[in-house]
Amino acid sequence: MQIKKSQKIVVLNGGWNSEREVSLASGQAVYLALDRMGYIVSKVDFSRSIYQELEEIKPDIVFNALHGQYGEDGRIQGFLDILQIPYTHSGVLASALCMDKILTRKICSSAGVKSPKYSILRKGENQKNLEKIFEIGKPFVIKPINEGSSVGVEVALPNSKFDFQEYSWQYGDEMIIENYIAGKEIQVAVMDGKALGAIEVRPKGLFYDYKCKYTPGMTEYIMPAEISVEKYAEVMQLAQKAYQATKCKGISRVDFIFNNKDGGDYQFYLLEVNTHPGFTPTSLVPKIASYVGISFEEIIKFLIENASFG
Repeated sequence: MQIKKSQKIVVLNGGWNSEREVSLASGQAVYLALDRMGYIVSKVDFSRSIYQELEEIKPDIVFNALHGQYGEDGRIQGFLDILQIPYTHSGVLASALCMDKILTRKICSSAGVKSPKYSILRKGENQKNLEKIFEIGKPFVIKPINEGSSVGVEVALPNSKFDFQEYSWQYGDEMIIENYIAGKEIQVAVMDGKALGAIEVRPKGLFYDYKCKYTPGMTEYIMPAEISVEKYAEVMQLAQKAYQATKCKGISRVDFIFNNKDGGDYQFYLLEVNTHPGFTPTSLVPKIASYVGISFEEIIKFLIENASFG
């Protein structure tokens, strides 16, 4: 839809979950871009008084710069659907699906997109959990089912100690355990169903964790990813399949591990589909878009022009 400069845009950011700081950084970058482009824009720090704040401002569009629970899991999307306020990014269904890593894997598997072998650990089922850990074997990864930004992810290597009896269950009563796959971390930006490009991330840590994602200098970014032309085309196609299977909208980022080390099978394995990729100074979608000639402002304009409610 055509957006007039006289229309009010609210950038919704912040919130109270583990990704608050990332959301604030994304929101600030988006706010400044919209302001530079001449739009009437304000920022709202997401809280439980959100209804009253939106009623006071009466925005024409909400730019959803929230990350994590409540912001990208379908809840704020459903709220804005009820209020009939157009918002950016994916709707209720895609947001809820992609926030749940188990559902994402099941849906994407049906579309021909592989994931690492995994199982579900449940709090209080110690014996069953130990059996599942034994079945997966080291090295393995434990991660929350519905957190983003690599929050709560732990890697257990063959020579590392992991005492499951002391596990804190900080991120819920269910966790994923999956094979640790050594290889290149490849992330693909998909815009309106079309893959823009694939970037390779080379973190200075063991994997691309929260610190490596948001600390300048902690990760090397290779654009385009250093893989063969054939493999590059393959991962672009896989990302599009995942985007379509999960019914994403707007811009998403699809993350893979390319199993090219330690006698790997040279296949791509899906890690997650991110319906709300970041817009921080270290975020990947703006880097990929810039490489193919799409500016930060053009991304933001695309998102607000494609805002909608269900």
